Amino acid sequence: MSVIRVVSYNIHKGRSATGSRESLADLRLGLYNLRPDLLFLQEVQGRNQQHVSLDAQHESLGAALCMQTAYGCNAIHERTDHGNALLSRYPILKHENQDISDHKMEQRGLLHAVVDIDSTPVHCLVVHLGLFAGGRSRQVAALLERIKRLVPEDEPLLVAGDFNDWNNRLAPLFVKQLGLYEVFAIAPQNGDLGKLRTSVERFRNSLRPFPKPLPLAQKVHELGINGAARLTPPPRTFPAAFPWLRLDRIYQRGFAVRRARVLHGSPWRQLSDHAPLIAELELP
Repeated sequence: MSVIRVVSYNIHKGRSATGSRESLADLRLGLYNLRPDLLFLQEVQGRNQQHVSLDAQHESLGAALCMQTAYGCNAIHERTDHGNALLSRYPILKHENQDISDHKMEQRGLLHAVVDIDSTPVHCLVVHLGLFAGGRSRQVAALLERIKRLVPEDEPLLVAGDFNDWNNRLAPLFVKQLGLYEVFAIAPQNGDLGKLRTSVERFRNSLRPFPKPLPLAQKVHELGINGAARLTPPPRTFPAAFPWLRLDRIYQRGFAVRRARVLHGSPWRQLSDHAPLIAELELP
């Protein structure tokens, strides 16, 4: 059994919530104090030739946290580029970045890495979807196709990032087609950990074989810790100072969720325009 701490965070290119100052040094300290095992990062600058302090942010964070890194470059400009990154305390066996841009105004990518956690291959996908509903639907279709093609059903899977899905309309696709559950929907409530493994096994079994996909906008009730259905919306993460929109997610398959929370307040509300998510997961 392995217990891992997973963090998903849109770091706003290493700048503060308002963009008025650099925040990478404070962000590095904040993440260090969280002691993450896997970091799913969005809006990471891989290159900044204007400000050396903001250059190679995944490498800077990886060195400070003693984590391996994988970077997927999505948006390329004359003197900068940015994309998604995965940082891992476990060996990264391989990684690939897939271009899922829907139009020229938004360059988006899907970073897929396989991590070795105590001899178990765990598939980690870092995503940052577009601002428009039509584009997000097509990007999710590419995500679903990749997972069905490259991720065996019996191997653990994590999909995390900035989904820009404030209406939570994409969850039915993940639940019904892939058996992926958002961590806040199945996290224990009121400290009830006793029925955790039973509940996890119950919803795993209920997903074989997968039923036909539901319409995109149809709501799906997800299994709670006692085996009963409950509809739990993901937390509000944007803007970090006054969270209102539910943009960020951690979806998982093959884990038991011990706890999940969103980090509000100081120092997080100053470090980026998004609040980070953190989840503690158990790999049987």
